[in-house]
Amino acid sequence: MNSISPSIYIISVLLLLSVSQATSSPIQQTLIQCLFQHSIPLSTIYTPKNSSFSSVLVSRAQNPIFAEPAVPKPELIFTPLSESHVQAAVICAKQLGIHMRVRSGGHDFEGASYVSIIEIPFIVLDLTNLRSISVNINENNAWVQVGATVGELYNRIAEKSNVHGFPASICPTVGVGGHITGGGYGILMRKYGLAADNVIDARIVDVNGRVLDRAAMGEDLFWAIRGGGGGSFGVILAWKIKLVAVPETVTVFTSTKTLDTKLLYRWQNVAYKLDENLFIRILMQVMTNTSTTSERLITTSYQGVFLGGADRLVQVMQKSFPELGLTKKDCIETSWIRSLLHINGFPVNSSLELLTQRNTSSFSFKGKADFVREPIPEIALEELNKRLLEDDMPIIVWTPYGGMMSKIPEYETPFPQREGTMFKFHYFTSLDTGGKNVAKHMSWIRSLYSYMTPYVSKFPRGAYVNYRDLDLGINKMDMSKASHLLY
Repeated sequence: MNSISPSIYIISVLLLLSVSQATSSPIQQTLIQCLFQHSIPLSTIYTPKNSSFSSVLVSRAQNPIFAEPAVPKPELIFTPLSESHVQAAVICAKQLGIHMRVRSGGHDFEGASYVSIIEIPFIVLDLTNLRSISVNINENNAWVQVGATVGELYNRIAEKSNVHGFPASICPTVGVGGHITGGGYGILMRKYGLAADNVIDARIVDVNGRVLDRAAMGEDLFWAIRGGGGGSFGVILAWKIKLVAVPETVTVFTSTKTLDTKLLYRWQNVAYKLDENLFIRILMQVMTNTSTTSERLITTSYQGVFLGGADRLVQVMQKSFPELGLTKKDCIETSWIRSLLHINGFPVNSSLELLTQRNTSSFSFKGKADFVREPIPEIALEELNKRLLEDDMPIIVWTPYGGMMSKIPEYETPFPQREGTMFKFHYFTSLDTGGKNVAKHMSWIRSLYSYMTPYVSKFPRGAYVNYRDLDLGINKMDMSKASHLLY
């Protein structure tokens, strides 16, 4: 423990007493006292009595339904400023037997990094302040602390080089910490695999409060943290990642069409077999026809990113996927960093600051995921389309696999969906927070998930650990409680 001068000690004790008196929970007082013994600044500790407690709690909550009043709240939020602070949190939580939830980006679908239904009381360890990034272009690597977002990481790499990148999330607001612990995929996955496949070292606080690197933790633990799930094996502090090569010119396109099941079926058969420099995902959603006030249409947007120029892309498409009808006029040549702007819906000439903004979402949702190993028949796609029209704001994202994802053995990391996986489904439905339609939307997406059972991976049915789904992880006895509190 760091030494404290007598005057600072007296002031700190007075502050500690004022905080303790402002809290009604003995657990909060005991935790604060324990943290104080480890020289933790009181400015990093928030209890429900603090005026900023709620704003800190929801500051990284990307699904607002988990910030509603009925959802259980932590006894305390701790926002450490250094590795030693994290060590203190782990030691105190262990000594006092208090469950601790760890949050880096807070981008999880079920709020599991800041909500606990079963393990109560609990605290939240919010790692947002641990966000330093050190890029070494000469050695093709970088150290990135877990509180940084992938957008911040991408931008820092691009500041140093326009021919280096990193294969991680499409969404720039995802936190680096939890993203890599679950695997982490993005537009470079078919070329370079997952984010977890490109980690070469890490720093972690274990259950005893020790800081370990790869050599100290051993290869078994290092294997487990790269895809085995966040919060399972300790608190990740930072990753050392391997940078990958990207060309100076990257080509992007978005081709939006009214639903064509034959084209969808064709995409299934070719997307995972395309040139590994080409990534084409599909956004399927329901839109209202602008020429009428009532007709609702299903549209499919084919979003592509190609590591190369437009001329070469058109050649690849004409040979392997001519059915899409892509021409050079549909293509935009840009840089790798700006291709991320395009795939997130921004013009490629927009400010790169858009990739570093830490915006939270006002859109509450329920999400589910599936992996597909055989083409879904057209007749099943027709039924899928009918079911989409039954919901108000459904979205399905089709993400292609293949390429490097089929070359890396499934035992290389704890991420098993490798060879044989053609693509991943990601289903969404909008939820009206606090409204009467939550149950309706939940019923719809669960029914859709049930309908898809014969057409997706089996024995077992696959799931992506970063897309947490309480329907899969809570037993029947607990489900009624979870549904009441959250849905």
